[in-house]
Amino acid sequence: MNFTIDATDGAARAATLQTAHSTIRTPIFMPVGTSAAVKALDTVDMREHLDTQILLANTYHLYLRPGDETVAAMGKLHGFTGYDRSFLTDSGGFQAFSLSDISRADDGGILFRSHIDGSKHYFTPAKVLDIQYNLGSDIMMILDDLVALPATKERLALSIDRTTRWAAESIAYHRSRQEHGVGIDQNIFAIIQGGTDEAFRKISAESLCAMDFDGFAIGGLSVGEANEAMYDTVAFTTPLMPEGKPRYLMGVGTPEDLVENIERGIDMFDCVMPTRNARNGTLFTSFGKINIKSARYKKDADPIDPACGCYTCRRYSRAYLCHLYRARELTYFRLATLHNLHYYLSLVSDAREAIVNGAFREFKADFYRKRDGF
Repeated sequence: MNFTIDATDGAARAATLQTAHSTIRTPIFMPVGTSAAVKALDTVDMREHLDTQILLANTYHLYLRPGDETVAAMGKLHGFTGYDRSFLTDSGGFQAFSLSDISRADDGGILFRSHIDGSKHYFTPAKVLDIQYNLGSDIMMILDDLVALPATKERLALSIDRTTRWAAESIAYHRSRQEHGVGIDQNIFAIIQGGTDEAFRKISAESLCAMDFDGFAIGGLSVGEANEAMYDTVAFTTPLMPEGKPRYLMGVGTPEDLVENIERGIDMFDCVMPTRNARNGTLFTSFGKINIKSARYKKDADPIDPACGCYTCRRYSRAYLCHLYRARELTYFRLATLHNLHYYLSLVSDAREAIVNGAFREFKADFYRKRDGF
């Protein structure tokens, strides 16, 4: 993996990330394809209509179904899906958090029951990487111990201790496997924890960034804390991260979250919000959100966003999307998802252009001005 910073504007960065499968211009938003598919879309949509360079798939879900060995036998993620650009795979730590009623972390890893059939499984730092070697992702996230906020200092300290020890195990295991020809083209990212406590974030960042990881993520945010606390934590943490390696903010978030955290030095984002909201009738536009199921759109001939050039907006009206949603036609899910992802990808692309031109402050002001006028 090669990572080059092309321009900066304040703390905001425009960079180029080169993996074995694609060239990624940052800041970048990664659509979430949990089970090796972005819901309602296919590979043609991702390549030709959205021109995505990287997707996120999930280790936990693919391990359970269809099984990582099945994916490996079918040509790993790239061969299995037909998507020949980059994949990032999450480690399963978030699923342990979100499915906490059927999982339990201990010092060795995470024990959980399958949400599909109730069977027991145990994820260790090495096990998680072995699964991801089978998946063949370009970027692998290591196992971390994620906690909900607010959390006690004792629980945060335990999270940091476990995450640091698991990170040391992970990097040692990965480098040893590479010496035996496994995971040669795969990169490994560590995940900084610590809640919104600056002292804990500093301990976690300094411990992890001293290790030989290819990139670093900020985890454990957007899990119950106020937005300003999240922004302050990112602003505090990014200067502690290596300047010459990618910075990834996991599971965040709204368009406003993207703009605010690009300003604070983040390069990579993922979130289910654009795809999930599309399916539920909420569409993102340059002037804010609209609820397409509202009766006000039943006879509206305008596109979702007159300023948008996506596949959907170039062909269909709000009235048609409103009808499809109300009729529960499956076509709605594809058209709405294409629009929302196009909006997110265009937003980060425009932010990159502004950074390169030294005009990020103006870009941010214009972003909020359009919303205030809606």
